[in-house]
Amino acid sequence: MSALKEYTLEIYKADKRTKEGRRLVAKQDFAPSTDAYIKAVAESKRKLGFIVEVFSTYITTRNLMTKKEFQERYDTPYYCSPRSESFWSM
Repeated sequence: MSALKEYTLEIYKADKRTKEGRRLVAKQDFAPSTDAYIKAVAESKRKLGFIVEVFSTYITTRNLMTKKEFQERYDTPYYCSPRSESFWSM
């Protein structure tokens, strides 16, 4: 049995009007689930013509001041994270 983990899917649609060539349509968070299930969901979205990126929702990182490990979302801006000096200098 594989380990359960929280995942986030970022779903994009091709759009030549944007600089990146795609635009974000949705972000879907999934409760703890298996890697195989997430791959199946992502593949079903790709068959519909979307561009799908899969991320682990939470990453483990280290606090700059206390050196303790903590978990934060993968999409937290660097300057808003306790792992950065800019967070502590405000």
